[in-house]
Amino acid sequence: MKKLLTFVAVLLLAMPATSKTSENDVIGKSNIKLTSRMMTPEALWAMGRISSYEASPDGQHVVYQVGYYSVKQNKSHQVLYVMNCDSKGSNQRLLTTGSKNETDPTWLDNETIAFISGGEIWSMKLDGTDRKQLSKTDGQVEGFKFSPDRKKVIILKSIPFHEVIKENPSDLPKATGRRVTDLMYRHWDHYVESIQHPFVATVSDGFAIGSDMFDILDGEPYECPMEPFGGIEQLAWSPDSKTIAYTCRKKTGLEYSISTDSDIYLYDIATKATRNLCKPAGYVAPKCDPTVTLRVQAVNSPENLKNNVGYDQNPQFSPDGKYIAWLSMERDGYEADLNRLCIYELATGEKEYVDWKSDVDAFCWGPYEGRADKDVKARSGKKYTLTSPRLYFLSVWEGCCNMYTVLHSGHVFQLTEGWHDWTSLQMANKGNVLIATQQSLSHPTDIYYVQPSGRFSVSAKASKDKTYKASAETWQMTHENDHILDQLTLGKMEQYWVPTTDGKKELVWVMLPANYKEGKKYPTLLFCEGGPQSPVSQFWSYRWNFQMMAANGYVVVAPNRHGLPGFGQEWKEEISGDWTGQCMQDYLAAIDFAADSLPYVDRNRLGAVGASFGGFSVYYLAGIHEKRFKAFIAHDGAFNLAAMYTETEENWFSNWEYDEAYWHRPQMPNAKKTYHDSPHKMVEKWDTPILCIHGEKDYRINYTQGMSAFNAARMKGIPAEFLVFPDENHWVLKPQNGILWQRTFFDWLDRWLK
Repeated sequence: MKKLLTFVAVLLLAMPATSKTSENDVIGKSNIKLTSRMMTPEALWAMGRISSYEASPDGQHVVYQVGYYSVKQNKSHQVLYVMNCDSKGSNQRLLTTGSKNETDPTWLDNETIAFISGGEIWSMKLDGTDRKQLSKTDGQVEGFKFSPDRKKVIILKSIPFHEVIKENPSDLPKATGRRVTDLMYRHWDHYVESIQHPFVATVSDGFAIGSDMFDILDGEPYECPMEPFGGIEQLAWSPDSKTIAYTCRKKTGLEYSISTDSDIYLYDIATKATRNLCKPAGYVAPKCDPTVTLRVQAVNSPENLKNNVGYDQNPQFSPDGKYIAWLSMERDGYEADLNRLCIYELATGEKEYVDWKSDVDAFCWGPYEGRADKDVKARSGKKYTLTSPRLYFLSVWEGCCNMYTVLHSGHVFQLTEGWHDWTSLQMANKGNVLIATQQSLSHPTDIYYVQPSGRFSVSAKASKDKTYKASAETWQMTHENDHILDQLTLGKMEQYWVPTTDGKKELVWVMLPANYKEGKKYPTLLFCEGGPQSPVSQFWSYRWNFQMMAANGYVVVAPNRHGLPGFGQEWKEEISGDWTGQCMQDYLAAIDFAADSLPYVDRNRLGAVGASFGGFSVYYLAGIHEKRFKAFIAHDGAFNLAAMYTETEENWFSNWEYDEAYWHRPQMPNAKKTYHDSPHKMVEKWDTPILCIHGEKDYRINYTQGMSAFNAARMKGIPAEFLVFPDENHWVLKPQNGILWQRTFFDWLDRWLK
């Protein structure tokens, strides 16, 4: 349900083990030749997927990871490339030559790259030669980070965990039962019988890793990084290699399942002492009712909020080691709270938050200014000498995720503009240059070279939201999928601001069919976003791909309804406790606008599709649409909210969104409305064909929700199908399942809309 910021990490977890294969079976870059200029599922799965990357210490090279997928073999192959760190990404060359996956590249020095293969840390030279295995853990390495002095390394490994699921007796080795004693026994797509811990090992000459590693959470029953999407980005070395900052939610069972309260801890390598940077010593969390939203409990009182009771994660030290920055949410139990950029001064313990209007999605420290700027003043009104590094960050605003910088004075400058999403960024170690990844609704991810403007002046007038305009030159370094994109005719995208029933306006993206012809009318799909608080920005998806829908001859109408980020916190929060109110009216306003005002939309051939909260939206719209739509598709959607309340594993979500448990009497108004308007209570009004899709390993929204919706439709005599994946979770990750999903999706739509 939450924003999925680490999609690549989950893809890697989902990959089947590499089987024995000949070199001829190695999955590499596809040379697919298309028979038409229309996107197909096979073309989509032939595309390479860029993930992690890093610049060398001298800023001369970039190593990066690409995933290639084989539909025939039903698996992927992760490979490494290296290129020059210049505006052209020149001299790109493949480093991986075998069939084994190679992932998580990083630099040990200007000539040596470390990476993971077969669950171990390896190294190789810049040209891919002289490969050496550095670790010996019996294939247990799941992530790693070397210290700046290269004398130590953090290694992520899983350890047994039986706080919630008891270990079976040793004399019953074939027993498959699980004795569950508390909540959080399942997470995302697996039973929780192991958790990750960070271990520290010594590194000797030649970067060999010793076996004398120790667990920095030794004896503590807490995961680090945090499930389900956390990775090595949740830990950071100090520049002097003496301390580690790490993210942890030190809770288990029921307490874990109702709270989002994670903290940043500082671990001293020499003394093995740990201190919490978010809360004072002796802090005791107030008692709360686990079945009532924390919005209305004292746990989120103004005094308690000073102690960082929401999500805190992803720490990064400033280059001088004087500060730590991290992402911070204010309120406990609210996973979609405003994601703020927190800056902590180690010497004083003072915390400051960047004054910003939207969620910070990613950030990095920039270079030192090393100069005085008379235009910049500190908040005290005194002149400020910029001797500290600035911060760069990414944030979504009005349907696009752009790049910003914040100076030490707190002034925020927007660096990039345009219809695209920047998805990650880091310094390139060569002056004020960044490397970053960008995608859009019409283009998959590529790596870019970014040169921000040299000076930032606040003497010019800022916009109403206190944002100053700056600039950055950008150059595309990789062209991973140009050989496929050049064979395709893509749909054209348009943008509209549509009036809503509460007197406001919503941004609506509209994608035209790839074969669009003036004067012709087309079947049209209303895209319902999940989350429920994830943006309809310029994302590129390998399942909900708008260009794929355009290639199949559909107009796509994608509204940024109430509840989505990028339009202010008030707009985003209007959905909590009101899933069936204004946001649903926004959907209808968008599709009515399209049918009434866009000449190419055929009002007699409208469909609605969506996943997660979008799937819930489809189930709900099926009961209120008043014959607007001719077909529905709901993927992994909630159907029965009372059942969902106790079925989902992260219980803070239902608490916050519904206000309280369904059994409370008397009920608060929001809760009463939520349970009363549950889609399963509106099946009597269903009259439209519906396709339900669900993964059996989806423990966020259990597959019984989709099964129940399908069964209800058929028992009412409504045409319906149920596509169920026994081996998929909240997403569809396996190539052949992905192809089946696309074919079923369009077979269903074509049947009812064409």
